[in-house]
Amino acid sequence: MTLPKFILGLAIVIAIVFLWSYFDAASWGTILLRVVICAVILQIGYFLAVVAMVTRAPRPAATPTSSKSPAEAAPVPQADELTPKGSPQ
Repeated sequence: MTLPKFILGLAIVIAIVFLWSYFDAASWGTILLRVVICAVILQIGYFLAVVAMVTRAPRPAATPTSSKSPAEAAPVPQADELTPKGSPQ
C-alpha cells in the first residue's frame, strides 16, 4: 500500500470515528480520545504491514565470490574511451 492511499484511508476512518462519536453525543474530550486511539492503532497496523512486506521480500541469490577484489576484476578502459564523443582529442 502506498503512503497516499494509507493517508486517504486513515483520514476516512478517522472522519467516520469522529462522526460516530459526535452523533453518539460524546463529549469533546471523548471524541478526541477516540480519534487519537484510532489513529495510533491504524499507524501501528500500517507499520506492522510494512515490516511484514519487508521480511517476506525475496532475497537475491548469493553470487559466487572470487579471490580478486572488485577493483582487480573490472577491466580498465583505455584513455580514448574516456573522452566524450565529438570532443577534440
